[in-house]
Amino acid sequence: MDRLAIVVPCYNEEEMLPLTTKELTDVLSDLITKQKIAPDSYILYVDDGSKDSTWELISKFHKEEKMVYGLKLAGNVGHQNALTAGMLNAMEHADIMISIDADLQDDTAVMEEMVDKFHEGKDIVYGVRNDRKKDSFFKRTTAQMFYKVMAAFGVKTVYNHADYRLMSKRALREFSKYQEINLYLRGVMPLIGYETDCVYYERKERVAGESKYPLKKMLALAWNGITSFSVKPIDFITALGGFLIFLCVIAAVYALVSYCNGRTVPGWTSLILSIWFLGGMQLVAIGMIGQYIGKIYIEVKHRPRYNVETYLNHENE
Repeated sequence: MDRLAIVVPCYNEEEMLPLTTKELTDVLSDLITKQKIAPDSYILYVDDGSKDSTWELISKFHKEEKMVYGLKLAGNVGHQNALTAGMLNAMEHADIMISIDADLQDDTAVMEEMVDKFHEGKDIVYGVRNDRKKDSFFKRTTAQMFYKVMAAFGVKTVYNHADYRLMSKRALREFSKYQEINLYLRGVMPLIGYETDCVYYERKERVAGESKYPLKKMLALAWNGITSFSVKPIDFITALGGFLIFLCVIAAVYALVSYCNGRTVPGWTSLILSIWFLGGMQLVAIGMIGQYIGKIYIEVKHRPRYNVETYLNHENE
């Protein structure tokens, strides 16, 4: 039987951890009883530099429960990097990995279906929300716009999929070859290839704690996803610049004809507006290009994405 690791990135999740541990251990126990996974399967909590008692709780559960492992990172490196740390650790110690957030909003009941699809030969199984009825109108609309923009920019993504997924060991090994610092996992996964499938579920409400992804972080993640996988924003700026030059040529011809016909009118307002508009567009273009140059600057340093401070496991005890 294959050993399963459930990877759970955590940041200030002291309120959720007791509930999460209870639910995930029940899921593992059920799958072990049904002989679908190995008896030494486990939960791997990744503490992303939490400021509350998250790590103390992980250490406590590790002592009390053989199924609980812990990975403490040396500082806060962000959700995507913390999840990557857990995935790469699981690659070394498990045959299957399922990633899920600690808030339990993703339905753990479909984990069995994920494992079944793995046994059918699927290397990556995506957990996909079947609807967004529980989201606010703003969040639902912006999410739909985001997926459409990503598709328009040529970025492959799975609609309504976040970071709830199963991956086989060989899929994790392929993922480990992607060394970029500016990580957007939802865009990387479709690039791996291999056979994939989806399971569908209804997303639940958070029962404790607060969301770690406010609007600011969601927008930052979306922007990182676009600029990490597509140069089309620069193409768009280039095309817009060409269009503005074309309009300027037409305006110049019109001004010349008006001058020859003696119909010139002082145009201070239009002149100032044109200067401000073109100046603004230049700043936007420079800023857009600067974003890409900044990413290159960060990538070429080849700094580690995370540093592991402590690893708790039961293998050598």
